[in-house]
Amino acid sequence: MLDKFEGKAIGMTAIVIMLFLFSLLYVTGKQKTDVVECVPYDKAYTTPRINQIDDKTYQVFAVAKMWNFEPSQIYIPVGSEVDFYLTSTDVVHGFNIAEKNVNMMAVYGGINKTTVKFTEPGVYKITCHEYCGIGHQNMQAEVIVNYPDQQ
Repeated sequence: MLDKFEGKAIGMTAIVIMLFLFSLLYVTGKQKTDVVECVPYDKAYTTPRINQIDDKTYQVFAVAKMWNFEPSQIYIPVGSEVDFYLTSTDVVHGFNIAEKNVNMMAVYGGINKTTVKFTEPGVYKITCHEYCGIGHQNMQAEVIVNYPDQQ
């Protein structure tokens, strides 16, 4: 049998847990966060390239290696949706597009995927956020988003 203090402690604990779970679900829905997807490894993903699927859909096969990203410049039109497939040829690297809330890890032998929609023109910097050696600070790339008549 519980005494009155134990009952209150259990009740307060349940309320705090429910509040935490509600807050977590609310923030996840509000931020529109996307969970990075792991894709089964295939050597075809290790060749850097940009594939245009249609007018507004692209696939970018990005490869991180000391101390650069390939491709280093990605040109797409405004309103495009881009599937980024990311891998590494050597050590662990980071892949961050701050303006788009993209944060992935490039891991040797693994493929990570996320989808990003670029609705505004501009230059979106890609930076490595995982220390990867002496040239880490120079490891950058960019997504250049323009209106179709400006490319």
